[in-house]
Amino acid sequence: MASSSDLTSSADNTPEKPESGSAPNTSAVPGGSERRGRVRMRRAAVMAVPATLVAAGMAILTAQGALGVSFKISGMPFTVTATDLDGTGFEQFGALDSMADGSPNAGDTGGQVLVVTSAIKDATLTKLCQSVDLGGINLRITAGDGKDKVVASDLTTDSTELSGNAEFNGIEIGNDASELNKAGVKGPIGVFSQQADTVHIGNLRQTNYATTAAVFKLPNLHLSFSDKAC
Repeated sequence: MASSSDLTSSADNTPEKPESGSAPNTSAVPGGSERRGRVRMRRAAVMAVPATLVAAGMAILTAQGALGVSFKISGMPFTVTATDLDGTGFEQFGALDSMADGSPNAGDTGGQVLVVTSAIKDATLTKLCQSVDLGGINLRITAGDGKDKVVASDLTTDSTELSGNAEFNGIEIGNDASELNKAGVKGPIGVFSQQADTVHIGNLRQTNYATTAAVFKLPNLHLSFSDKAC
């Protein structure tokens, strides 16, 4: 695999519609929930993380992140772009995010979203833009468009779509996610993953459902409502 290429991960790989309209009752079946979780995670590994996703770049783990953060996603996707991302300590694997029970954004997915989870130990981003569609208007955030770049540590993101021009150094593809050691995050056992010593992505664009960081410095931060998305 070339170390630098144009790479895009499509959001076509979405979770299969649940067989029934409600979550299965696992209380009468010991370990039922755990088994279903393992099956779904294996599906995520097959569907969401082929080798081409080495291009993904910035990423997030909500269920088991570098900070141990766990939360239910809103189900509202948001767009993130940057002209350049540079990171040290990069990891990536497939995962499932869950919405709160009764979320109006669940649709026919059962409140679950198949995502690509990525983690970067230390990252810098140039001309960061983030926007979320609130229904006819966007909440838009920009930062790092001056001499100072956006800086993040223990950064994780959960994405359904990623694109950019990527270059990796010291890359390993096909690791078990539970054995990752570059960014301080370990994924579920038996799940396909990849990691690298460093990553550079030009013209980064993501559709995300969650982001966490230990530190997130946003110089020249500007937040506004706008009819223009990122």
